[in-house]
Amino acid sequence: MNKTSGHHPEGFTLIELMVVLIILGLLAGIIAPQFIGRADQARVDKVTADLGTIAAALSLYRLDNQILPTTEQGLMALVEKPRRSPVPSNWKSNGYIDGLPQDPWDRTYYYLYPAEYSEREFDLFSLGADGKRGGEDIDADIFR
Repeated sequence: MNKTSGHHPEGFTLIELMVVLIILGLLAGIIAPQFIGRADQARVDKVTADLGTIAAALSLYRLDNQILPTTEQGLMALVEKPRRSPVPSNWKSNGYIDGLPQDPWDRTYYYLYPAEYSEREFDLFSLGADGKRGGEDIDADIFR
């Protein structure tokens, strides 16, 4: 076929491919940050929910035993009866929580009793995405 007949050869030209790639790049640049921000917020929401669950279990522990677990006994005292002193006098036979959740970055939550970083009775927190004290945004410590 000749070019004057109005028939184009099959396939895309380099310019057409470049235009499509540029459009896809622009769309990705606009949409991707929105999804990334939502994923980060979902991780923070998970930490907040986990810390609330753990804090509720600590409240039940205190109601039954008139004490909170020590820092040394840790949050494991909610799952298994502590053997270290002070051994709780009325520990619930099946525990206060089924298991200890990990934060979204696959690290354990921190528990300090008495509190060292807040005015509360105990500190319960995650070190955020970077796993280090302090930080900003997604790297910030998340306290209950």
